[in-house]
Parts: sequence; C-alpha cells; structure tokens
Amino acid sequence: MVGLPRVLEAADNGLTEVVRHILSQTYIRYRALLEELAWYDQQLSQQAREDETCRRLCTMPGMGPIVANVVQAWMGDGRQFRRGRDASAALGLVPRQYSTGGREVLLGITKRGNRYVRSQVVNGAQAVLRAAANKDDALSRWVIHLKATRGHNKAVVALANKLVRIAWVIIARGETYQPRMAS
Repeated sequence: MVGLPRVLEAADNGLTEVVRHILSQTYIRYRALLEELAWYDQQLSQQAREDETCRRLCTMPGMGPIVANVVQAWMGDGRQFRRGRDASAALGLVPRQYSTGGREVLLGITKRGNRYVRSQVVNGAQAVLRAAANKDDALSRWVIHLKATRGHNKAVVALANKLVRIAWVIIARGETYQPRMAS
C-alpha cells in the first residue's frame, strides 16, 4: 500500500474517478487502522511496563509485551497448576501418548487449551529459534541441537513447551528469569 498514493496521483494510469475514489477511501481506512493498531501496541507496552509480573515475563526469550500479557491473563496467578508441566499440558503443548505392553509411543501435541495463547507462545518460540544461531546461552544451544536432530517444527513446539514452564515458574513462584550460559 506504500505505492498507492503515487498510483492515485498519476493521471495517465487509466483509473476511472470512481476507482480512484474507492482506492483513496480504502487507503484512508488502512492508515487509520495502522494508527489504531499502533495505539493498542503502545497501551499493551505501557501495561506490561507497569505490571511487575509482565516485566519479569518480558525478560524471557520470546516474550514481548503482547505475549507476556496474553500468558499472564491466561495463567492468572498460576496456582491452579501444580507444576509447569501441568500448565504446558493445559495449553496443549505436550505430546499425546499411547502406551501398551511397556512400549511408549509419543504422538503429536494435543492442541488442547486456548488456541490463541498457544499460537502466541509458539510464535515467540519461532522468533527465539530464528535468533538462536547468534547466541551462546544454554537455551539457544539446546534448541539448535534439537532442530538439527528433530527438525524445525518439533524444536519450535518443544521450545514453546519449555517457555510455558518457565513462565509458570515466573508467575506462580514470583521468580525472575535467569539465563544460563553454556558451559
């Protein structure tokens, strides 16, 4: 949409006045929506800065103001879960399991729980995986190794699972994120 004003100004492009008017009105609405979205982003960032739990969540990799607000709103105080794995399972980020005769088969993730929260955490995990090649902390090395052995998508979901577990510790126990450096 960046080139649309130039297209509207050019008289020799063969657009009729009706089409020019429609495109002009659509462009005005588009700009208004961009401004409104920027305002919402600013409000979420402000809210995350003012809330102690969101501030602590934002120190985690893959957690910006939007994801931190979403995770905190979904998890509340975290006391409804006994441990981080329960929070991850409630969000549907653990593998479905089929076991018989001492043989364990792990299937895909269950995809239970809130789809929006899960997708936000997975998007954050994808961002962490993209940036992991340039970092040398333990989490980045772990996820790079996982990607090499299991593939991109499984590494993203495993990282999202780990991020929800870490978020549970931050929310339920009131701790802060402390990245471990690789040894």
